[in-house]
Amino acid sequence: MGRADIRSDADDWKNTACILCSINCGLKIRTDDEGRIAKIIGDKDHPASRGYVCEKTQRLDWYQNAGDRLTSPMRRRKDGGYEAVDWGTAIREVAERMNAVRDEYGGEKILYYGGGGQGNHLGGAYLEAWLKSLGVKYRSNALAQEKTGEFWVAGKMFGSGTHGDFEHCEVGVFLGKNPWQSHGFGRARAIIRNLANDPDRCLIVIDPRRSETAQKADIHLAVNPGTDAWLMAAMAGMLVQNGWEDSEWLARHTTGFEQLRPYLMDIPVSDYAAICGIDPERIAETVRRISTARSVSCFEDLGVQMSVHSTLVSYLQRLVWVLTGNYGKEGTANAFVPFLSLGQASKGELGGKGKAARVSPVAGARIITGLIPCNVIPEEILTDHPDRYRAMIIQSGNPVHSLADSKRMREAIRALDFSVAIDVAMTETCRQVDYVLPAASQYEKAEATFFNLEFPDNVFHLRQPLFEPRDGTLDEGEITARLLEASGELAEKDYRALRLAARAGLAAYSVAFIARAATQPRVMKYVAPILYRTLGPTLPCGMGMAAVVWGLSLLFVKRHPQAARRAGFGGPAPLAANRLFSALLNSPSGLVFARSNFEESWQAVRRPGNRINLEIPELLAEFAGLHRGPAPGDPEYPFILSAGERRSDTSNTIIRNSQWSRKGLYGSLRMCQRDADALECGNGDTLRLTTQRGKADVVVEISDMMSPGHISLPNGTGLTYRDAEGSVSCRGVAPNELTDTSRRDFLAGTPWHKHVPARLEKTAGDE
Repeated sequence: MGRADIRSDADDWKNTACILCSINCGLKIRTDDEGRIAKIIGDKDHPASRGYVCEKTQRLDWYQNAGDRLTSPMRRRKDGGYEAVDWGTAIREVAERMNAVRDEYGGEKILYYGGGGQGNHLGGAYLEAWLKSLGVKYRSNALAQEKTGEFWVAGKMFGSGTHGDFEHCEVGVFLGKNPWQSHGFGRARAIIRNLANDPDRCLIVIDPRRSETAQKADIHLAVNPGTDAWLMAAMAGMLVQNGWEDSEWLARHTTGFEQLRPYLMDIPVSDYAAICGIDPERIAETVRRISTARSVSCFEDLGVQMSVHSTLVSYLQRLVWVLTGNYGKEGTANAFVPFLSLGQASKGELGGKGKAARVSPVAGARIITGLIPCNVIPEEILTDHPDRYRAMIIQSGNPVHSLADSKRMREAIRALDFSVAIDVAMTETCRQVDYVLPAASQYEKAEATFFNLEFPDNVFHLRQPLFEPRDGTLDEGEITARLLEASGELAEKDYRALRLAARAGLAAYSVAFIARAATQPRVMKYVAPILYRTLGPTLPCGMGMAAVVWGLSLLFVKRHPQAARRAGFGGPAPLAANRLFSALLNSPSGLVFARSNFEESWQAVRRPGNRINLEIPELLAEFAGLHRGPAPGDPEYPFILSAGERRSDTSNTIIRNSQWSRKGLYGSLRMCQRDADALECGNGDTLRLTTQRGKADVVVEISDMMSPGHISLPNGTGLTYRDAEGSVSCRGVAPNELTDTSRRDFLAGTPWHKHVPARLEKTAGDE
């Protein structure tokens, strides 16, 4: 397959999407004759982003053409170094060694970490077949250090996921969220501007920092770091104590309010206001504005999900907008219809039904949406417990850099009997595993994301490759098929009949596939690689990885026939799936695959009587415990560090070369002027930052975003980058060299990265 087969003249614009955050805005890209991304603009034909684009997209060539791209499988030698090996050797040895772990200890002793980054979820859909062959039961990924507490609360209250309508809401509330930098919904900056500039609407931000979004807010509640639970409790208490809740709506649409009400009536609002550092009158103004609005949407994010009382805060903030009747109508939260539920994907339900264990085998940590908490992974390995993990498969993830306590994570991976990573570059994690299998980049194969959260019109974008895969790399469909074939799980006999059917067209193929799947269970067990080997070769050039999307299209139209019909994909499931799949293949800007309505948002409330549940006993005890006040601080660590702040000069860590940033203080530690004066330092000075788990030298940036005692480091820095010439660079601080796995939520196990006790001192050279 030549490059000319994938892209035509270099002057032509090609459609694709950004892969640096979960929104995956549609892009138009020009490539040059050297295989580089030459120019990027927003795609006005993309039905979700509609031409919107932020400045971070301009860095994408630093990912595609990074100097540390892998072009050969790498095997770890006994001396700790790595050597290149051919694919035949790599596939054979990886299959043999992983099968040996399974045969000796059982598949439950193999941990899978990953499933895809912000925009490459198809790879995880393929790897699922290999996991099934190995009997893998436990898995984790980045969602388990961010969103599982929120997922658990949403399940208890609604039984489904919800998402706010910020384009139409009268009041938008952002809790621990700075959408100006982290987005989280389509066209974020445009929508924030509209909210802020409309005198009839209100933008509310709850954040210790005066972030870019907070600077535009009508109301900014600069809560003391780590006290969001007291603020949200005070807001919920104030609603009920003043009779500002929507009693009639609650009676029609919820259960558990009478059990919850005494807790809310018992909240000492003034005391809680003092704890969180917000004037009670300011809280009352905020609550009254919410309670009188015709529509309210709220977005919580990592600022609270990675902080103290994270799962409790997820509950309390939902109480505020549910108590005021803000669900199931325009401008409020509604239930979206996903192309593939991430919860189902996490549980291994891509091709059939499976159940994850309730708790992790060693630490006994709660498993939510099929994911063990990231913070317990080292505990599950660094032990002599008979049920410890013995092997690890890591795909499109970098846990050594992105999870708490990098030092302990490195130790854990090295302690495994066997480990393999599938990635495009020699990441921090790849430098610890036994084998690295090099994948084609996200722009060298068909790809897509399952972060489809829009309502009422939901969009799926099946991206076409921009470039030919680099020599020595394979896509995950090919890697998975080869691993299963090397293990004897798949062979030509499994493909022959379906290959013949595929040559007759999609209609004939769908009939043959459904008939075969009905009589041969292994077809569904290994559905993705079978689709890849049989349907894949008939797809347009470079689109073989898209074969699994046909199977997902069939699942979608079966699960959501009404939403599919409204989007133009009605009728018998096989025919509807064929039309949907063909439309996706022929829609380079993406398309609306589902159209929902408000009635279906209520039907999606999978609680008795489609009523929202307000009583969660597991959290009410934690709620009542707020009366004791915050835990006392440690005088040895007087600052609170937020590790992993989103900034304009940080990107997804798939961009490993930081040389794109040539201006300003890259990777700096932000602090307020008062703290800088006390430490007698200024912009550009170096301080020693120490936490209970590590220390680092940091460059100071004085910022009016920060309040006294609150400091922050950005995400995405401290990556060790080795270019093609062997030159090594590392700029900034890797935040998780400073964080602690033991500081985590009591229920979901999510880390407290945004609340790390720290101290600052002048370095020895400055004394």
